[in-house]
Amino acid sequence: MAIRWTLVLLLAAGVWLAGPAPCALAHGLIGQRFFPATLAIDDPFVADELSLPTVFHIKLRGSGDTPPTKETDLSGEFSKRLTPDLGFSLAGRFKMLDPDQGKFVRDFDNLEVSFKYVLFKNVAHETLLALGVSWDVGGTGSKTKVDADRFDTVTPSLFFGKGFGDLPDQLEWFKPFALTGALGWAVPSRVRTQTFTTDPDTGEVDVSREFNPTVFNWGFTVQYNLQYLQSYVRDVGLPAPFNRMIPIVEFALQTPVDGPTSGQTTGTINPGLIWFGRYMQIGVEAVVPVNTRTGKNVGILGQVHFYIDDIFPNSLGRPLFGK
Repeated sequence: MAIRWTLVLLLAAGVWLAGPAPCALAHGLIGQRFFPATLAIDDPFVADELSLPTVFHIKLRGSGDTPPTKETDLSGEFSKRLTPDLGFSLAGRFKMLDPDQGKFVRDFDNLEVSFKYVLFKNVAHETLLALGVSWDVGGTGSKTKVDADRFDTVTPSLFFGKGFGDLPDQLEWFKPFALTGALGWAVPSRVRTQTFTTDPDTGEVDVSREFNPTVFNWGFTVQYNLQYLQSYVRDVGLPAPFNRMIPIVEFALQTPVDGPTSGQTTGTINPGLIWFGRYMQIGVEAVVPVNTRTGKNVGILGQVHFYIDDIFPNSLGRPLFGK
């Protein structure tokens, strides 16, 4: 309950601090279409931005010797453009695990380093494509406390975004819709992991081996931009703050392609709402398991996101190279 109230207070404080804005500037803009930074699926833009904090909370079901556990994550990500179309980002997460039976533990998960390059833009059709690669740096987080992997995982990905402002006027109510998505191939550096445990009574050492599958990460978002509706389709008289909101549903899915769980898709469906201003945005989503393999409890995800390229357009928000 405390996490839910924290997210509500963050939303209210952010709206009050950011104030009204005529339009977002550089961040996520192609033609008249503004794409927000999405919470569960990485968006296709490169930008100077900071997500801090991102808060996630859910109760995980138990399995085997593992009891049901409340998980709360606090994470952040900093992204910087090297050129107008090439950027990199650094992301970290602090994980807290509170099992129904057992000791409360908390520590850092692995660091993630990513690069992304926008290779195609079409302003008239509000379309763009990007290629990226992320590196989950094994061993940078705590294995003993939060089960961070000791091996690396490299994920090349394709990102896309498509707005529907080019639809004919007969379909004007569909013009505010937009899709974004990401397709990634997560390859671990170690196919199998050995774990050694010692029996405290006999002193015998037991060796267990865990298979680390290659995973196809795939997902997409469906968005309806109320600011686009009001400004470029039809003025329906929405007052603030509703005229800056984007209802959104994100689908974040993973499918192992080898090993004992090959073909068994897991993931979540995240319905929510994003509010954006000139310098920042705030988003809140429910986290709904897509099937029983994923879990049975609904979680919550919230994020405060700053547009550094709009806050400091002539200094910190500029690409390091190029205009």
